[in-house]
Amino acid sequence: MVAADNKVYESVIWPYRLLGNLLLLGVIWLLTLGVITVRHNLVGKQIDSLLDEIYDKTAAVGWGLNDITIEGRHKTSKEDVLRAIDLKRGDNILEIDLDDVIAKIQTLPWVKRAVVSRRYFPNVIHIGIQEKNVKSIWQYKNEFYPIDEDGNIIETEFVPEKNLLLIVGEGAPEHFNSLLKVVEKDKDLFGRLKAANFISNRRWNLVFDDIENGVTVKMPEENFEEAWKKLVKLDKTRGILKRKLTFVDLRLKNKVIVRLDTSDDNAE
Repeated sequence: MVAADNKVYESVIWPYRLLGNLLLLGVIWLLTLGVITVRHNLVGKQIDSLLDEIYDKTAAVGWGLNDITIEGRHKTSKEDVLRAIDLKRGDNILEIDLDDVIAKIQTLPWVKRAVVSRRYFPNVIHIGIQEKNVKSIWQYKNEFYPIDEDGNIIETEFVPEKNLLLIVGEGAPEHFNSLLKVVEKDKDLFGRLKAANFISNRRWNLVFDDIENGVTVKMPEENFEEAWKKLVKLDKTRGILKRKLTFVDLRLKNKVIVRLDTSDDNAE
């Protein structure tokens, strides 16, 4: 009978014991947190010192950096990459902060993004690079700058290997992407586009076939895509850009204004 009473007592009392234990653990945790907070600087220094000792010992027993491999670079030199990341043979491969390495690589002018990984036995840091593509050349105040596919200036010297679209005017790089999304839709006409002049920071003049002697098409500030489609249709159905014209004005929605090239007449 006593045993049965004890069981009943235990079944009633255990939730209170559990609650008491939890409260006790909470108090201990708070006290511990307080001590750690007070001694944070000292503990942090001790941990850092311990980590340094661990890295030194592990590097000495087979975790030293053996090599750095790089792939995907064309315009970025290996020397520039190595100089940026500042790693050397024998550094502990476990200690290397990969995010920091990526951030340093991505400061290089031609690098769009980088991926860095560790490879073991041999211990190698492998770097994969995706470089920026030059989509146009920006002319501004008699200077020329390469522009990437995102409309950003690439801050480096550049010698074009092929004919690139020339964009001109203040604000042209910032609006280049929106221009490109429209004009690239018709490959034939886009292939004949030689220059795009951003006028008064609000609209484009497009030059076809020849920068100096080609046809200039004046595009509207609004409804650019609609005007571009009209130009494509006019060229395919009437060959408007193959005629002897100096400019085509599409700024008025329901009207097309053209000016004939009379230079041959003047020459005579």
